[in-house]
Amino acid sequence: CWTASRLARRGLQHHPRCLLCDQDPETIQHLLMACPFAKQTWHIILDWAHIPAQPPANETTMMDWWLRAKAQTPPTLRKALQSITLLVPWMIWKQRNECVFDNARPLIDALV
Repeated sequence: CWTASRLARRGLQHHPRCLLCDQDPETIQHLLMACPFAKQTWHIILDWAHIPAQPPANETTMMDWWLRAKAQTPPTLRKALQSITLLVPWMIWKQRNECVFDNARPLIDALV
């Protein structure tokens, strides 16, 4: 388990707050589902793909959201939902890493 002190000893900076919203501590659940940046990203992409599922909200895990979203999505759009479920977290993670390692500002338009 990587703690802030272990990261500091290795010369790595640990940001106590999410760099995408600067509102809450960064956890994987927050970063991918609860962060306002992530929520807006999910909303835009699901809307663009005409997928009627609601973006992640209060689910504990991505699997919980996936099961709910799959039930809300017509069979003809489920392959698109599967792709989006893999790609959106990856793109959010890449955006976060750009903020951490390149001092970039989080930009939803660039991500989308």
